[in-house]
Amino acid sequence: MYTPPAFREDDRASIHAAMRAAPFATLVTCGAEGLIGTPLPLLLDPGEGEFGTLVGHVARANPQWRGGTTEGLAVFTGPNAYVTPSWYATKAETGKVVPTWNYVAVHASGPVEFFEDAGRLLDVVTRLTELHEAARPEPWAVSDAPEAFVQSQLRGIVGLRMRIARLEGKRKLSQNRPAADRAGVVAGLGASEREGDRAVGRLIPD
Repeated sequence: MYTPPAFREDDRASIHAAMRAAPFATLVTCGAEGLIGTPLPLLLDPGEGEFGTLVGHVARANPQWRGGTTEGLAVFTGPNAYVTPSWYATKAETGKVVPTWNYVAVHASGPVEFFEDAGRLLDVVTRLTELHEAARPEPWAVSDAPEAFVQSQLRGIVGLRMRIARLEGKRKLSQNRPAADRAGVVAGLGASEREGDRAVGRLIPD
C-alpha cells in the first residue's frame, strides 16, 4: 500500500483497533485461476504471531481455497469520506486546492492456510458468532441450532487461517493540510447527513 510518511500508522494497537472496527474485509489471493477476492468477516487473534493471526471461512463452492496454502492479502477499509476543496481556507487565499478523499485502511498479508477439519471449523464459526452477537440483548449461539444441522452447515464451508507476516496501517486524515484547512474539513464533515462523513471528521487531528 502506498503510504506517505504523514499518513503512516505504525502503532500496532491502533492498527489492530482499526481492523476490529472494520471486521468485514476482502481476502485476496492469487492461484492458478489468477487473482480472486472474497469479502468476508475475519477474526483477529492478536496473541498469535508477531502481528497477529486472522481466521475465517469461505464457502466450499468458492474456488479460492482449492489451491491450498498460498499468499494472501486482507484489506480492511475503515471510515472514509470525500473532501471538497471548498472547505479549505486556502481556497480563498490562493485557489490552489484540489479534492481528495480521507480514509483509514489496513493491509495485512501472509500465508493463508485453508482447512476442512470439522473441529477447527466449529471453533471458527463459534468465535465469529460470539464476537458479533456479544452486544445483542439475547445473543444467539451456535449451540442454539440442532447439532446435526450445524454439522451439515460446516460441510459447506472451508476454514482459513492467515498468520500475518506484514501489517500496514494508513490514516489519511488531512494531516498534510494547514490547521485552518483541517478545521474547515472538520466543520464540513461534521455538518454532513452521512454518519460515515461525521465519523471521519471526528478522527481528523487538530
